[in-house]
Amino acid sequence: MHSLANDIRTELINHSDQKNSESAQYFFKEPIDCYGLKAAQMHSIVKDYVKKLKLVDRDTIFTICEELFKSTVFEETIVASELAFAQQKQFKPDDILIFEHWLSLYVNNWATCDTLCNHAVGSFIEKYPEFLPKLLQWTSSENRWLRRAAAVSLIVPARKGKFTDEIFEIALCLLEDKEDLVQKGYGWMLKVCSQKKPMLVFDFVMTHKAKMPRTALRYAIEKLPTELKAEAMKK
Repeated sequence: MHSLANDIRTELINHSDQKNSESAQYFFKEPIDCYGLKAAQMHSIVKDYVKKLKLVDRDTIFTICEELFKSTVFEETIVASELAFAQQKQFKPDDILIFEHWLSLYVNNWATCDTLCNHAVGSFIEKYPEFLPKLLQWTSSENRWLRRAAAVSLIVPARKGKFTDEIFEIALCLLEDKEDLVQKGYGWMLKVCSQKKPMLVFDFVMTHKAKMPRTALRYAIEKLPTELKAEAMKK
């Protein structure tokens, strides 16, 4: 293991709390392996290591991220996701394959998926929009985290009014997905999109609500004006 990855792991272990670890399980459908750090502790450690590793080259950083992701321990994967995001100015086109690799092999919960995708993958797509078709490919994956990733990677761009056509294309591909975490993922994407394009989201929901799971629908319309929300909720 790279010595810097080991240093990060040791610091996380030193802040571990069994009681917090047990209570954290409440937020996930399946059991997760975690040290039980509080959010403030995680934020402080991530911020500290982003500074410490500022002069370390991005290939070494990605090697450290790989080591941390491999463990699948929750806090280690969150740190890895944030360290990867900190390299956004040095992102290269082939990095999408690295992100896909991490999502496919190591991500095992919604929080790690969202941290990696909201930040690193979303920034990558903004830098290299020619890789939007890769997100569309993920919608047909057997891996539910790749399917959720296809949607949540566009959350930040959606806030800026970007990639509207692709947002609706991804939502359509995921429309009848049976996994509730995928439904929530694309519903969230549409909800954020609705803050810039409310009528487009309303029209999409009205067109497809007969097949759209109620979970996804409720997420999608949450920020719509009251009268549009009431119309969308009618059976």
